[in-house]
Amino acid sequence: MDLYYHPASPYCRSVMLLARALNLQLNLRFVDLMTEEQLKPSFTALNPFHCVPTLIDNDLTLWESRAILVYLVDKYGRTNSRLYPKDARTRAIINQRLFFDHGTLATRLEDYYYPLYFENAPADAGKMEKLDEAVATLNRYLSENSYAAGPNVTIADYSLVATVSSLEAVHYDLGRFPGVASWYGGCKALMPEYDEINESGMLQYRAYFESQRSDP
Repeated sequence: MDLYYHPASPYCRSVMLLARALNLQLNLRFVDLMTEEQLKPSFTALNPFHCVPTLIDNDLTLWESRAILVYLVDKYGRTNSRLYPKDARTRAIINQRLFFDHGTLATRLEDYYYPLYFENAPADAGKMEKLDEAVATLNRYLSENSYAAGPNVTIADYSLVATVSSLEAVHYDLGRFPGVASWYGGCKALMPEYDEINESGMLQYRAYFESQRSDP
């Protein structure tokens, strides 16, 4: 399997973490987003939306990280893997957490921090309030269960941990949310090769963000 990726991308890191947990060998194909390599015809022929991660597994080409997480467990995980069990109710909760990550948590992170870093926009208190609300919701989930969707680690945790690491990268105060902070520390200890894959990528993410911001 080929994975087109950039290590700073949290979405790529979630896929790489899960692949490692599944003992899958990925052929990593670095895409230099900083030089807009993703816009070259050779890449847009694979993915017209020119985004990473993009996975190629035989005749299947797939993008959107959360779809890739589902696919990897469905195809390569153990039968009824705890990472994404077959039970409809359990899957519904996992799916809800995935969609919450995509449509709420990650979106609100980007809504607040991207203008701040890339446009030198002033801090927007309303957007920060929305982000705090999203993190508080995750904190509530984690006050009810050890992991995002229940008592076991699932693909929802692999998706969310990459987003939460991005919050750490931009110096968001996770300490205000003890459930999130405790779960985050646990994921770091539990997920194979976390430091190599996610911690190092998070530091690249931080360095890129900080290089874009010029102090007035």
